[in-house]
Amino acid sequence: MVEPETLLRALFARAVQVADPMASLAAHLPPRPPGRVVVVGAGKASARMAEAVEAAWGPCEGLVITRYGHQRPCQGVEIVQAAHPVPDAAGVRATARMLDLVSSLTPQDFVLALISGGASALLCAPVSMTLAEKQAITAGLLASGAPIGQMNIVRKHLSRVKGGQLAAACKAPMLALMISDVPGNDMALIGSGPTVGDATTAKDAAAILTRWGLAVPEALSRSTVIPPGDPRLSRVTNRIYAAPSQSLAAAKALAEAQGIPTRILGDALEGEARDVARQMAALVRRETGPLLLLSGGELTVTKRGNGIGGPNAEFALALAIQGLNLHALACDTDGVDGAAEVAGAVISPVTLPRARALGLDPQAFLDRNDAHSFFAALGDQVITGPTLTNVNDFRAILIPG
Repeated sequence: MVEPETLLRALFARAVQVADPMASLAAHLPPRPPGRVVVVGAGKASARMAEAVEAAWGPCEGLVITRYGHQRPCQGVEIVQAAHPVPDAAGVRATARMLDLVSSLTPQDFVLALISGGASALLCAPVSMTLAEKQAITAGLLASGAPIGQMNIVRKHLSRVKGGQLAAACKAPMLALMISDVPGNDMALIGSGPTVGDATTAKDAAAILTRWGLAVPEALSRSTVIPPGDPRLSRVTNRIYAAPSQSLAAAKALAEAQGIPTRILGDALEGEARDVARQMAALVRRETGPLLLLSGGELTVTKRGNGIGGPNAEFALALAIQGLNLHALACDTDGVDGAAEVAGAVISPVTLPRARALGLDPQAFLDRNDAHSFFAALGDQVITGPTLTNVNDFRAILIPG
């Protein structure tokens, strides 16, 4: 069998490759419509998506907002970079320009919207509040451990562009192509659904803020999200073309080609990273190898300390602390895990002995949410740089025979 760490890294690379817009988007494009075509979009993968569109359709006009460092060279579509996960002024300015652009179009034009994970922060048009206030709420939610679905409900009701409002502002027919990064592939939650109607209410958003110990801003009373079935949404067609399940299936096929029995536990796992690690450890104890366990979804971290961490690295560290005979990899498919420009980490049966030989206390690192520092000291980080796609977390646990 291939050396375990080499195999795990190859599985992750395969999962990312399958979701790369340059390899997957063109098959989901219609023939280029006649007349004026405008491309808009937002997300960590949106610049790569625009690049793929122009490779198929030729130069297009438009505006796409992506995370700093995730830009791609496009022939006609303008790429603007802004902050993620906490929005900044560059995102506010670009979002205002995008709303102006789509609002100026007519029924004779055509809009292609490209939406991927990260759009919730990159598309920023606060309702009746300052950018600083929006930043504080976003940072508070990120530190609270709230699930991404709940975070995005709040974001929608404090926005003039999310929750179907981008599509409602446009009189032209629109096709929205999406890469899913949310558990369950709910289109209303991908990038906070700028082209998808929303059935939640401002009261729902207020309850979420209260649940996670955050103040409820008065601006929620002026929410302008678009409900499902609104006539203004009749012009938009929404379609997910890449999802975590496809990447997990590709990784499974690669592992089984190596003769390794493989089981997919699900593509929508949620929960506190360290708690899910303990649950996985309990599962491993009941299994007999050789066996590969794959899973996706989006874990969360409740901020307890001031370390450099992320949900994938924290999951890996918490799993390593269980002291089991296994190899594992946990990474974010966009190449950025939490507070570091690192995709995630790998562990093995010798992770704990190596750490202790270096004088590292794994539990102390976990207690202060400092998993990236722990794995940096061991040289066990997975560093890819921006992958230019985003189909959520990827976890692989290999139980030896």
